Amino acid sequence: MASIPRAAIRVREADGRVVPPFLVECDWPWLAALIDKYRRFVGRRRRELDARLREPLPRVAPPGKLRLAKHVLDRLWSDGCASPIRPRIVRARVFSRAAEGGTPDVVLAEVARSLRTSATELRDALFADLPGERRLGSEPPGVSAAQLALHTNLALVQSLLGAASNIRVEIDGNARDVVRYAKLRGLICTVEPAGGDSAVRLEISGPLALFRRTILYANALAGLVPRLAWCRQFRLEADVVVARGAAILVIQSGDPIFPSMPPRPFDSRVEERFARDFSRAALQWTLVREPCPIEVDGTLLFPDFALEHRSDEARRWFLEIVGFWTPEYLARKLAQIRRARLGSLIVCIDDERNCGESDFPAEARVVRYRRRIDPAAVLAIVDADATK
Repeated sequence: MASIPRAAIRVREADGRVVPPFLVECDWPWLAALIDKYRRFVGRRRRELDARLREPLPRVAPPGKLRLAKHVLDRLWSDGCASPIRPRIVRARVFSRAAEGGTPDVVLAEVARSLRTSATELRDALFADLPGERRLGSEPPGVSAAQLALHTNLALVQSLLGAASNIRVEIDGNARDVVRYAKLRGLICTVEPAGGDSAVRLEISGPLALFRRTILYANALAGLVPRLAWCRQFRLEADVVVARGAAILVIQSGDPIFPSMPPRPFDSRVEERFARDFSRAALQWTLVREPCPIEVDGTLLFPDFALEHRSDEARRWFLEIVGFWTPEYLARKLAQIRRARLGSLIVCIDDERNCGESDFPAEARVVRYRRRIDPAAVLAIVDADATK
């Protein structure tokens, strides 16, 4: 979830829209000065750093933006307890011995002997796990003013979406990764075509539309935002609640937010192996990973692959890889294919994940596999259809 408390965010509103205070290139100089302050306190107590941060930076920083950047940098920059003895154990021993009586020096000396350490080390360990006593860790890899600005902007958007009741997202390109994430994380959403071959519209319920588990839901929703940065184009509109009431938050392509890790080219080792093996075995065919989604009764079907013949454009097949399955599931899948008028589809079935009887619908073009899909079996179905 976003690391910025919503109480720390001050946004401007214009014509009913929220204007996020994004950090941009002109903020880099004071962000670099902020990072430098953290560097100087590596290995020292957090409370010492906090005291120094109350002093002005060498470069003028907008107070609201500085507050946001501090919140994010505190999360990026790890800290830890420097004591070799667990503070909870030290406190339990010390408080238990103190209840028996004696001066503080005597109590600390006796407990130190029992733990085979010195009274000075014991005193340092007593509250070493409290937030202000924790020691600042080493510098995060690759941290820079530009990266901190992007991280802060992303956390800002994620925090604002935590107060959303409804989100509308239109994306073009990389739709499969976004839709897959939404479904895996259990987001309440509908998916429909938005015009164009690869344009998709998602309607997502926000945390404010739920009555319980809103924090967990907001965490899942927050993870969707950095994935949008990998889409060719996107536009997100959200109905959010801010200090002055309801407003609309708009985030779109070009906004300076930190992206997630690049989407994986394949969802599984099975897909990766098939792509490699098929490309070697079928030189007359082009294998297209994640072809454009196909509209079926107002929803979208996302085939795993498309097989396109290099010299005959009319010969085009779709291929779907199915993990856990039942005959009823396959029947529904094939009915969906029929409604989409996609006769040329091959379903690859994992024999090890059969959750029901192994009878397939009569019209199914099925390739069974275990760990690896045989390209020859796929080509046999394609070639047999060509000879009809």
